[in-house]
Amino acid sequence: MTDGIAWDPLHRELDRWQAAGRVARFWLRDDDAVEPTQPLETLLALTGESGVPLMLAVIPGLTGEALAVRLGEETSVAVAVHGWSHTNHAGPQGKKQELAGERPADVVLGELGEGFRLLQRLHPARFLPVLVPPWNRIDAALIPALPALGFAALSVYGRAKQDGPMPLLNTHVDIIDWHGTRGGRGEAELVAELVAELADRFAGSDEPVGVLTHHLVHDVAAWDFLSALFAVTTRHPAVCWSSASELLEHIA
Repeated sequence: MTDGIAWDPLHRELDRWQAAGRVARFWLRDDDAVEPTQPLETLLALTGESGVPLMLAVIPGLTGEALAVRLGEETSVAVAVHGWSHTNHAGPQGKKQELAGERPADVVLGELGEGFRLLQRLHPARFLPVLVPPWNRIDAALIPALPALGFAALSVYGRAKQDGPMPLLNTHVDIIDWHGTRGGRGEAELVAELVAELADRFAGSDEPVGVLTHHLVHDVAAWDFLSALFAVTTRHPAVCWSSASELLEHIA
């Protein structure tokens, strides 16, 4: 329920933006798309009905024509490159990472180039030259080589650094409890994170607030939160949900 007490802090924060004559910008990234599934249908229906643009991070090595055909019906969905096969190449003690230094750089970059070209061919009308590293991790030594492959921006997790080697289109609020239930996180906790991100922007940052979802693992709590978030924000005059393509033009 969007009128519950858990949502009051977000209502108050957005009212503060409205009183100041300002507009809070949000954007949505969903990871691990491969093929048409019922969870993907749910996500597309929810974003479509709410008028929220969506950037799907698609795994090139696991996808094909079926997803391209399905997304051909959508007008507000963009496609980004989600690594190559979402394979963990880190050592047994390391954090999961596909784009890691344990493999030769030319091998990793070769896969990324192949993934770029494949998704560009499959999704010509909605492809964005954005790299979304699996697990939001990439060896820093690889980043300077990304523009030569055609990438215009990198999308990871956390506040964007202004002096980095490449433009960043980041996410900031992940709705999944990866270290616990692996389902949707608590409503009050997520609302508090959104309010904190908005307060930071109100103080001066112009970075849009990125919401991160993973449709394939959503449970009822995750879907309910997303539905409520869209209901609260799309009805508020101080909110604009931006498309990734619009944001890319701004930062590139």
